[in-house]
Order: sequence, then C-alpha cells, then structure tokens
Amino acid sequence: MDETIVTLYQRINKLWRIFATAFCFSLFGLGGLTLTFIIFPLLTFSIKEVSQRELQVQKIIQRAFSLFCDTMRFLGALDYRIEGAEKLQLDKNCLLIANHPSLIDYVLIASRLKQCDCLVKAAIWHNPFMKGVVKSAGYIPNNGAQELIEHCAKRLNDGNVLLIFPEGTRTTPGKHSVLQRGAAQIAIKTATDIRMIHIHVSPPFLTKETKWYQVPDIKPFFHVQVKDKLSIQPFIDSHLPPSVAVRNLNRHLSDLFPPDHT
Repeated sequence: MDETIVTLYQRINKLWRIFATAFCFSLFGLGGLTLTFIIFPLLTFSIKEVSQRELQVQKIIQRAFSLFCDTMRFLGALDYRIEGAEKLQLDKNCLLIANHPSLIDYVLIASRLKQCDCLVKAAIWHNPFMKGVVKSAGYIPNNGAQELIEHCAKRLNDGNVLLIFPEGTRTTPGKHSVLQRGAAQIAIKTATDIRMIHIHVSPPFLTKETKWYQVPDIKPFFHVQVKDKLSIQPFIDSHLPPSVAVRNLNRHLSDLFPPDHT
C-alpha cells in the first residue's frame, strides 16, 4: 500500500513538473518578447552611449534570469545550488569557462552576474525570442576567428567578463566531449585569466537529446560550482609558439572539466 502511494505521488509530481516547466518556458518566451519590443527600445531612446546601454541591458537580463530560476525552483520544476557565486562578483577582465550539460546553464550563471558578455551561436541570432535580447546586450556572435578575437579583446580590455562554453554545444551524458580551441585561443591571444565553472545535473534534464517535456522521474538538481581562477601567465611565459600554447591550454582545460563530462 505504501509503495502504491509513493508511486502515485511520483506520477502526480512528474505531471506537475511537466506543467511547471511548460509554464516557466512560456514565461521565458513572453519575457524575451517584452524585453525585445518594449523595454530595450525604451533604453535605446533614454541611453545614447552604447556601452552604458549594453551594461544596463545585461543588468536587466540578470534580474530576469534570477526571477526565472527562482520561479522554476518555487514551482518545483527543478532545484539548484550555486556554490561560490560571490567569487563572480569580484571578477574583471576574466574568461568564464563552463561545461554545458543542459539548456539553462547560461541562465543559471548569468543570473548571478550584473555584467556578463557571452559568445552566441548563429542559431540564437535567428531565434525570435532571443535575437533582440542578444543584440541589445551586445553579445558576441561566434563568427570569423579573427573578428571574434578582436571583439573579445575589446570587451576584456574594458574590464568585462566573458562566458564561453568550449564544448560548443550541450553535451550528451556519458559520452566523451572534445573541447573546441576557441576559448583557449581567446585566453592566449588576449592574455586573460580563466575562471572555471562546473555544472552537474542529476538526473540529466534539458539535454541535447531530450525535449523540454521529457522530465525525469525525480526532480532534477543543478549543482553549479564556481572554481578558483587559472592564471594564463605560465602558458604565455613558456616561450612556445602561440599555436602550441593554445593546444597545451586546451589540453589542461580538458583535464579540469568534470569527470562525468570527459
């Protein structure tokens, strides 16, 4: 009898989490459209200086993402803990390097940062819910290598933090993931220190292979760990050609990624 009650509770809870997830993502889409067509155009008229406007946009995004995360937790769609978030508040001129197990990794991290630039893949620039947001925030399109590094160097020289997912896309649980060299190239060519962020999701949720409504049997838990900084200087001072330094750094970053994603 007790086991039957537990099973019934689990089924009801799972159905509720499907509803809660649908509600939250509908809210996310509506929020994106509201920001794009109402809030950000108003900022364009009220703040003429581009960098100041982009910073204000990123602050609004931070508040919106924080509300979104808290809503998902309040409704029971998921739970999360961000360990070491206070370190992010002190970062300037820094690359944030994170693994990418789920759809909302960027949302969780950016919800703790009033300023956070991000490399954005081409698909996002064609998403009607996100295009206006990423453009208004001044995010960097992941296009030609030389132009990309120049954009990143300018942002970092201004004291900004830049978030990169070097795996390039969401990872598949249990499968080996190879880091692309873009993050290492930016770090070496701009001489920028790196802060690692590890994200573990148990059970897997919002992965590349699953739809939003394919929720796990139990509530997923996101554990985000903000690690110490990695100094770039030893890799630059090695007197090796830049291409070799990039490979060495990329190999080192691969070793630092969470065990369940290597």
